[in-house]
Amino acid sequence: MKRLQAELDGLGVRAGRGSGSVRVVHSVFYEVGGGSTFVPTEATIGPWSPDHQHGGPPSALAARLLEGHEPSENQRLASVTIDILRPVPTGRLTARTAMIRPGKRVALLEAVLEANGQEVLRARGWRIAVPPDYEPADLADDYEAPSVPEPRPMKVSPWPGAVDGGYLAAIDWRYVVGGFDQRGPAAAWARPLIPLLPGEDMSPMCRALIIADSGNGLSSELDPAEYLFVNVDLKVVLHRDPVGEWLLLDAATALGPAGSALAVSTVSDYAGLCGQATQTLVVSAR
Repeated sequence: MKRLQAELDGLGVRAGRGSGSVRVVHSVFYEVGGGSTFVPTEATIGPWSPDHQHGGPPSALAARLLEGHEPSENQRLASVTIDILRPVPTGRLTARTAMIRPGKRVALLEAVLEANGQEVLRARGWRIAVPPDYEPADLADDYEAPSVPEPRPMKVSPWPGAVDGGYLAAIDWRYVVGGFDQRGPAAAWARPLIPLLPGEDMSPMCRALIIADSGNGLSSELDPAEYLFVNVDLKVVLHRDPVGEWLLLDAATALGPAGSALAVSTVSDYAGLCGQATQTLVVSAR
């Protein structure tokens, strides 16, 4: 937390703190530093520790780098795989991006985020060309999306010992079924309340990643006060770009017998299914 505040002091930002917790007082997830560096704000802090970011914001940041590297007007980022190599700290991040497999029809890119001289996150993404004469099939006319519920006040901490505020408070969560404070499969409409970077709108893939990384928490099958169930990866595939600011995340977690689990989430908008997200979880007693 001290390291984060030192970064924020240089930007003229204070992190609110009370009873050992962090509250969102910033208007973006990241400020842009010199070169290819990014300074996380307190809005990136996850519920597990005030010293670590939630996986959603750095995953979205990596996708933004994939989209911006040697961009092609007729390609869209359709699939992103994130490997979280270690907990992403709340200090300055350095990024590098490379084209792994160039091509007009498909292109594979990689983005790496480093902190304190160590790689903390790797992302690979496939950009796929959209043919100029492409005519997409009509979406199912019988799909009827659940309405966005009225806000339901979130507990100061979704479970005992959780860091309140931070990332969870920077997303507008509207529960359709279940919620972070309940066990089992759940569904929620969600939208980021602040931009990823100053002066930029989030792309559909960035919005999907920043929300989909919460699938395991939304659909937790274990008491988070007694167990850790953090993801080591995140894969999001969007067969079409969602439209509008709201995304519906419908998530379920399957527990395995040997310390691992799988969280699977569907991503939808008002018109219907947009894609799917998966997370490999490591499960252990606290």
